[in-house]
Amino acid sequence: MTTREFEAVVDRHKAMVYSIAYNFFGEITIAEEVAQDVFLELYRASERLTDPLHLKHWLRRTATHRSIDTLRRRTRRQEIQMEVLPEVAVPAREPDPLASDRLSRLVRTLPEKPRAVMLLRYGEDMDVGEIGKILDMPVPTVWSHIRRSIALLRDKMQVPGTEECNERLRQGTS
Repeated sequence: MTTREFEAVVDRHKAMVYSIAYNFFGEITIAEEVAQDVFLELYRASERLTDPLHLKHWLRRTATHRSIDTLRRRTRRQEIQMEVLPEVAVPAREPDPLASDRLSRLVRTLPEKPRAVMLLRYGEDMDVGEIGKILDMPVPTVWSHIRRSIALLRDKMQVPGTEECNERLRQGTS
């Protein structure tokens, strides 16, 4: 792959790679580092990657795995962010179901594999077969992560005390 071809590939796919990393962490600097690592790895492997369809799959897979690796390293170091970085809107071609700040924060609280499954399914609009290939897991396991994650996110989205208040209203007490 020539330098121009590599630059064209980076330009064509940088938003997708950055989006995966950003939705995984919600932090600009970490997403940029992960994206840079992915493209550095692409540069090193560019001679082996000739099929454009395989290239996109490879980029998604590598971005997801680099995000998981980065999360593991950060968790081991137990880094604490001292400053809050402003949210950056990444232009999307289609409405992003993870655009809600609250939902994005809740997705980031999921364990690494379920988080990756949810981001690929709803952030990248991938089907479960593709996700299974990227994460090396059977399709039923992907579906299981999706179902459990959705249930967990629904529980977390509930406002504390809402059920108790609704029950009192049904019973006519206050």
